[in-house]
Amino acid sequence: MSDIHQDVRSLILNIINKRTDEIEAKGEASNNDDLLGILLESNLKEIQEHGNKKFGMSIDEFMEECKLFYFAGQKTTSSLLVWSMILLSKQSDWQARDRKEVLRVFDNNIPDNDKLNQLKVVTMIIQEVLRLYPPSFFMSRELNKGITLGNLSIPSGVQLLLPTILMHHDQEIWGEDAKEFNPERFSEGVKKETKGKFAYFPFGDLEIALHKTLQC
Repeated sequence: MSDIHQDVRSLILNIINKRTDEIEAKGEASNNDDLLGILLESNLKEIQEHGNKKFGMSIDEFMEECKLFYFAGQKTTSSLLVWSMILLSKQSDWQARDRKEVLRVFDNNIPDNDKLNQLKVVTMIIQEVLRLYPPSFFMSRELNKGITLGNLSIPSGVQLLLPTILMHHDQEIWGEDAKEFNPERFSEGVKKETKGKFAYFPFGDLEIALHKTLQC
């Protein structure tokens, strides 16, 4: 584990140093269309505005952000795509509906945000994949101060856990087919399907989820 940690650190540090050298040589990031480029450019502007490196991020903070981009961002996205492919390969009817909608909306044109918002079937499929196989099975937070959730008074130091996958597979909320792939359940939106309960949160806010869950 120690060797892997050092290898990852070395790889990320090399990437950051290469981008930093480019910025120092040209005065701006040559590739600021990705998260690292935007972060480095923003950090440089903040340091220049205050005239002090203390106002910028440290190298360790940069490295932690890069690890977050890769391990959290890429892992969750790749997980969604893989499960989508697996489920669609087993559901030829939904695969056909998905393909038909994409061809109708985009034809041979390059996708853009406006057209992406018109993909109702694709959205239903993605929502159902995230319900069945959420990127995170549970969320947790350790309280640094006491809070009140509903009728519960919770002291500082308590760790709160919310089992996402159990909520997503609860038959009382989703029906007897809760463990089956059925994107149609989202045809009228998440709020309609969950009857207003905060029971769907693949990327949700933990604090809101805990409060709404306890209310339910």
